[in-house]
Amino acid sequence: MNQTIASDSGQLDTLRVHAADNVCVALKDLPAGTDVTDSGQRITLTEAIRHKHKFTLTALEPGDTVIMYGVTVGRATRPIAQGAAVTTENVEHSTASSTPQAKRGSWQAPDVAHFQGATFDGYHRPDGKVGTANVWLVVPLVFCENRNIEVLRQCVADALGEDPFREYKQLARELLHGSSGEPTPPPRERLFPNVDGVRFLTHTLGCGGTDSDAQALCQLLAGYICHPNVAGATVLSLGCQKAQIDMIKAAVQARDPQGLRPVHYLEQQASQSETALIRESLTTIFDGLATANQVERTPAPLSKLSIGVECGGSDGFSGLSANPLVGAVIDRLVALGGSGILSEFPELCGVEHELIARCSDDSVAERFSELMAAYQRHAALVGADFSMNPSPGNIRDGLITDAMKSAGAAKKGGDSPVVDVLDYIEPQTRAGLSLLCTPGNDVESTTALAGSGANLIMFTTGLGTPTGNPVTPVLKIASNTALATRMSDVIDFDAGPIIRGEVAIGELADRLLELCIETASGRYRPRAVSLAQYDFIPWKRGVSL
Repeated sequence: MNQTIASDSGQLDTLRVHAADNVCVALKDLPAGTDVTDSGQRITLTEAIRHKHKFTLTALEPGDTVIMYGVTVGRATRPIAQGAAVTTENVEHSTASSTPQAKRGSWQAPDVAHFQGATFDGYHRPDGKVGTANVWLVVPLVFCENRNIEVLRQCVADALGEDPFREYKQLARELLHGSSGEPTPPPRERLFPNVDGVRFLTHTLGCGGTDSDAQALCQLLAGYICHPNVAGATVLSLGCQKAQIDMIKAAVQARDPQGLRPVHYLEQQASQSETALIRESLTTIFDGLATANQVERTPAPLSKLSIGVECGGSDGFSGLSANPLVGAVIDRLVALGGSGILSEFPELCGVEHELIARCSDDSVAERFSELMAAYQRHAALVGADFSMNPSPGNIRDGLITDAMKSAGAAKKGGDSPVVDVLDYIEPQTRAGLSLLCTPGNDVESTTALAGSGANLIMFTTGLGTPTGNPVTPVLKIASNTALATRMSDVIDFDAGPIIRGEVAIGELADRLLELCIETASGRYRPRAVSLAQYDFIPWKRGVSL
């Protein structure tokens, strides 16, 4: 994890990631006829290779495996000359088990002497957990309440003077009516300085689905209500839907058996009027804010941090820079007694043997195998397969098979032992690295990471994405500097120097962990929070990939 990127020639033009690989990555655009030296062998490119894309180090025949990161990431479908581009026209998705590079009990923890005794300033909860934020949550049990949620959102924003879209609204008025010449009024003084705001969830579930969908929704919402970043919640129910108040009460009680977190349940069909419902809801919200404001940030050990890791809009550099960088941070956090959560099971396809080899015991390994197999069976029932995972954007920027994407995506989990495997909506209970069964869909997966208890999320991207989360701060890490510059309003950290060979991954990981501590302490505000990117999409299981 501490090496810099460099080719045999010393030029930062190409990279063979693993000694066993038979493809190489172009770190910049290379014209046809370019001579590349790899392990003393001279290769002439037969065609132009775009940066982030791969070319062959040896000639391949139909059926030959394509190897990258030391694992099988595809199979040749036609003859490919040495020095030719690897594309969707000549390679298809393929995986194969092989001798894993990892071995149980062999992990060497990174040097974390610099962080020994380090703390973050968090919100200590009565159950012993520590939040990196302090929000009041408003959630609907059924989509029929989404309108009321939106009414409450607008009313609360107006009352608190904390409208995140104030500048956009002013822009719209100017575009329609012309500039009035009057500056946008400054935001009001915060009435509740120890509270990070009110978060409002909406969704499309709760009625008309299966009983298991309703139970899963209630379990997910309970994970949010009982999240360490949440001070309490207001829950709106219509009354007749499948996801009943009794169901969510049971789910909340399972996570909070002592009833330490205040939760208010309101039912519209039992209310005198919509006005009465809105009045009662606003009362619970404002009373809740007053109570939440009594809690102040105080120091907490890094062992109280649980960081979920996610990738979206990945490119051909993600697995070389941003993902291994995030993995190095997770390794450091685990060495300090903290926790990480790696999700997106379709993007672990092809590296299962590596993760199994890292499992702390046989029962953990068996659960991972069982959940992966069950997911694949469910996907097959709806005519889907993990091989369908790469998006057009992924493919355009060099990730042409799911196995290739997965081999790079798994780097987000670092090298530490896998101590637990969680099914969707299950809470994280063990310190260390856990695997969480979610789809590869960015928002569905990020939603699940927070639901399982991640109180901070690191999100890597090579193409750029505006995804955030309502309760958990999300840090965006760019795989390349061009993206970090172009979308500076969205990106928090640039992993591009790794691609240029300017800095070792380990050194940059220390800087990123420091940013995580600043974020967890409320001293750094992630771009996703500043832009009010509060995305929430429950997974309707067995349908999404």
